[in-house]
Amino acid sequence: MMKHIFQEGKNHSKTLLLLHGTGGTEQDLLPLADIIDGDANVLSVRGNISENGMPRFFKRLAEGVFDEEDLIFRTKELNEFLDEASEKYGFDRNNITAIGYSNGANIAASLMFHYKDALQEAILHHPMVPRRGIDLPDLAGKKVFIAAGTNDPICPADESEELKSLLENAGARVELHWENRGHQLTMDEVKAAANWYKN
Repeated sequence: MMKHIFQEGKNHSKTLLLLHGTGGTEQDLLPLADIIDGDANVLSVRGNISENGMPRFFKRLAEGVFDEEDLIFRTKELNEFLDEASEKYGFDRNNITAIGYSNGANIAASLMFHYKDALQEAILHHPMVPRRGIDLPDLAGKKVFIAAGTNDPICPADESEELKSLLENAGARVELHWENRGHQLTMDEVKAAANWYKN
């Protein structure tokens, strides 16, 4: 099992999967869950990798350069954890909305790239393209919200556009939301994600 927090919601049919950025913990994104859907179950997970004492969801070789082998392994590990957690807590495995920031958004995107039914929806704050040159599963019926910064030094704008088109080509419906900011997670983009989610 991965280190996590589970909070049962009033609306037990929907579950928000929270995935923190580098150096974060399972506490970090809990305030976002209240803004997005205060009635849903919340499953907030801590990454199993430590980079100089900072939790992450997978290893990287350098800034923006992922360890692909570890990414594949950790994505499988997270997908299997979701299977186990849904059995343990009795939530609907087929109705999970991931909310990820930075490294957490990357692992959420990787779940969609590798496993057709891992997620129903994803809210990705400042994600990168997890892998290139692979065939994505059929993502028809899946919905994705990408929040990106026009001045993001870690995640260039064309990276966000590329991720959008890869997901759309696999059948997902994608909304790309721009903030005139850098890599930080802003309240404006969280509110935009909440509006997207509610509609």
